[in-house]
Amino acid sequence: MARLVVRSTTDDAGLARLLEPRTDLLLERDLGDGRFDAADGPVASYLRTVEVGDRDGRGQVKVTQTVDFRLAVPYFSWLFLWPFKRALARPPAPDHKAPWWAPPARLDARSASVLGTLALLTVAFGYLNTLFTQTVTFAGDEFHSDNGALGVAGSVVRIGGIVALLVVTQADRRGRKAMLVLSATAGSILAVTGALAPSLAWLTASQLLARAFATAILILVAIVAAEEMPAGSRAYAVSLLAMAGGLGAGVCVIALRLADLGSRGWRLLYVLPLLALPIVGAVRRRLPESRRFVARHGKVEMAGHGGRLLLLAVSGLLTNLFAAPNSQFSNQFLRTERGFSGGRIGLISLTAGTPGAIGIVVGGRVADVRGRRWVAAVALTVGSVFTVGFFFARGWAMWLLATVGTVVSAAAIPALGVYGPELFPTGLRGRANGLVAVSSLVGSGAGLVLAGLLSDRIGRIGPAMAVVAAGPLLLAVLIVVAYPETAGRELEDLNPEDR
Repeated sequence: MARLVVRSTTDDAGLARLLEPRTDLLLERDLGDGRFDAADGPVASYLRTVEVGDRDGRGQVKVTQTVDFRLAVPYFSWLFLWPFKRALARPPAPDHKAPWWAPPARLDARSASVLGTLALLTVAFGYLNTLFTQTVTFAGDEFHSDNGALGVAGSVVRIGGIVALLVVTQADRRGRKAMLVLSATAGSILAVTGALAPSLAWLTASQLLARAFATAILILVAIVAAEEMPAGSRAYAVSLLAMAGGLGAGVCVIALRLADLGSRGWRLLYVLPLLALPIVGAVRRRLPESRRFVARHGKVEMAGHGGRLLLLAVSGLLTNLFAAPNSQFSNQFLRTERGFSGGRIGLISLTAGTPGAIGIVVGGRVADVRGRRWVAAVALTVGSVFTVGFFFARGWAMWLLATVGTVVSAAAIPALGVYGPELFPTGLRGRANGLVAVSSLVGSGAGLVLAGLLSDRIGRIGPAMAVVAAGPLLLAVLIVVAYPETAGRELEDLNPEDR
């Protein structure tokens, strides 16, 4: 239980504001005698008490506010405790708007608890999803593989998306929670087999299923978040989950120091996923089944939803045509063309990647308040240009371009990440998003093979990245021309079948 005590001196107008129920971060209920509890908000318990003291000679009155509360956000409440206290210490804004760091639409206790639990699970996903990409260049060195072979390996690993489709389709029948727990458990255990791989082919085969379950986690986490969050805060939730995934990826990047221990040091990174198993246990205990899945919903066929499915499938393909090669070949570029060690690769990845949180937060808030389409289109265009520039630069310019490209591109993550769950009804949401994921993986595979073969033929990675950057640039045009605006709309309004 946290406590906040604020002593101040105010006039009658200020006192009247303090004696009114708050309606910003949370919705207070007046209990009388200067006491207020929470009728709604991201708190498990809450009580604000206002004590009015004596007046001074100028007519000012002394007031003491005492707030006892416990945030409903599990695992990450420490991140929000200080800003939450700071906001409560101030009188509510005249327009009753929440602070910039808070969700645009207020979360209730259940939503806050679900979001914190999903964020913990997404940390594990971030590590699993990054593991093969971050280590394959070191594995390729041990196995004497060229860029073409590494591109093919990355492409084959992504074929596991077909398995992810089967998992998320079952989530439409058996529930989101059961499939999330299964995916996290299987993905963590299967990833460990990579530590024993005797060749690049064996490593690729061992990680195919592990990456498939990681993909299923990503899809299901986004679905549960969309089904639990209020309409005005879905992109905000995706932005927080993206940062949690970035934290998991950052752990993998930091662990790259282990690759410097020797030619086989990269194998140690494949043992660490065992640490995710306690996270799975926590998710099993705390995460409820999605409220929209539990609510009555009909069995929906794909007929009538083909237009939206095609739109998102093409979008996923275009996005990953560039995103997958950028993710996999950036380490190869730094190691082979710029002479970076594993530790130095980790340093530039963290230096450029950490500020990406700024883009995620800003993109998520603007996407909820102003709309998704233009945020996504601008972020994709500008971010792709800067990211391609990174592969042609040297010295400080390389670090600068990587950072700016990451920050700007990150703004597209929450703006685009909400569309998959939003544009399909509950009974079809898992299967449809699984099909979109398969299309995205096709784009990943095509981009990896194309970039790998072109870089081997040209002798440099930069020109190959410039070619595949056509994907996100075309997507930016598609978003402006064909995407619907979904900000602030309830899922049942977007999908009348669920009413």
